[in-house]
Amino acid sequence: MKKILTIYFYAFFRQPFCGLATTVIIIGLLFSCSPRLSPADAPIPQPEAFSFSGTAALSDKWWENFEDPVLDSLIEQGLEQNLELAGNWEQFQAALAVVDRESSFFWPQVDATAGTAVTRPRDEFSRNEDLQVGLSASYELDLWGRIRAAVQAEEFRAQATLFDYQAAAMSISAEISITWYRLLSARKQLELADEQIRTNEDIMRLIRARFTGGQIRAVDILRQEQLLEGTRDERIFYETRIAVLKNQLAVLLGRPPQNVDVLTTAALPELPPLPASGLPLELVRRRPDLRQSYNLVLAADREMAQAIRSKYPRISLNAVGQAQGGNFNDLFQDWAYTLAGNLVAPLFYGGRLNAEVNRTEALKNSTLYQYGQDVLIAFEEVENALIREQKQNERIQLLERRLDLSAKTNRQLRNEFLNGMTEYLEVLLSLDQEQQLQREMIQAQQERLEYRIALYRALAGGFETEPMENINTGS
Repeated sequence: MKKILTIYFYAFFRQPFCGLATTVIIIGLLFSCSPRLSPADAPIPQPEAFSFSGTAALSDKWWENFEDPVLDSLIEQGLEQNLELAGNWEQFQAALAVVDRESSFFWPQVDATAGTAVTRPRDEFSRNEDLQVGLSASYELDLWGRIRAAVQAEEFRAQATLFDYQAAAMSISAEISITWYRLLSARKQLELADEQIRTNEDIMRLIRARFTGGQIRAVDILRQEQLLEGTRDERIFYETRIAVLKNQLAVLLGRPPQNVDVLTTAALPELPPLPASGLPLELVRRRPDLRQSYNLVLAADREMAQAIRSKYPRISLNAVGQAQGGNFNDLFQDWAYTLAGNLVAPLFYGGRLNAEVNRTEALKNSTLYQYGQDVLIAFEEVENALIREQKQNERIQLLERRLDLSAKTNRQLRNEFLNGMTEYLEVLLSLDQEQQLQREMIQAQQERLEYRIALYRALAGGFETEPMENINTGS
């Protein structure tokens, strides 16, 4: 590079007749030295296929797989009204404005001036007033692509902001889904608590009647009362949880909690078929958060290119036109024009330009490593969701068997107790265990839905929202 610049200055200043031709040659050589954009792969080993995979197709609007019209309506409202998501969209608009700002440097900058000048001779009492108007324009020739690199960096950053908006929309849809099914699960737990309270109250009346006949001890009544109060405490817990989850859902929908009353009469849905996991590299190209991270790498690459090209000479053109007159009629009779071209070549900046190149290169490498880390985390999320759902299915099968055995044991112990063959303590312990298993079953089913939502969220790509559709249609 130093040799190229030395040849250029020698030809331009010592051999002016060859200056123009030499300039053209030097421009071509510098362009060949300029860094070009190259795809950046994640610095990770080649990934193998995921551990498990289904066969069901997964659409971008993954929540439709649950076939829950209430959930569809809630997510639609959330994508339209969520304030955090609206703020992310405005960040994208701000990024587009930055692209427009940087693109403006492709055009000349033109200024208009107007004013008056007052002159008073030293020995005279009169004074002269001159009107002045003028136009000035300046323009930098982007020979090495420095300005273009800056524009490209902001374009990639704006694209990354759009993918960040899509990732936020994905997060909002997942949070609404999880909150909705937690709400339904809490409602189901509340109904179960009411049923268990009625069962315990019936048993309480039964053992009180047997106590009067001397067939049961007073301590058994106290233990049954403890179990009854425990189920009432569970009821209070789920009443509180339902109210809190409704408030969370209202905020996700962009509304004050006191303004929303969500009906929770629906039941938990059946688990849809397992979706096809696809190839890991397809996931990298599909997920909006990974595409956002990749575009940040490209933006950092263009910033490094801009820093490198800032070391090259700059050629700028300047034009100034000015008119002056004693009155308005004489103002536009005479014009003065000035045309100038400037060549500025950085020679010595104390290592500042090289330091900037080193800084942007380090930032690019850092962004690339972060991209690789994001890809690894994405693979981990898919694997975790797959294994958790598989193991949760096994756990639910065990809970079903345990619950069936507990119900049979409880019925047998009740019969033995009524026939005077066993003490009530065994009946009480069996009843408490069965009620605990009933609550665990609802919780396990709800957790399995959350694992499926996590899998959908990890596998699905970005989807279009209404603001994005308006952009695509040009409105």
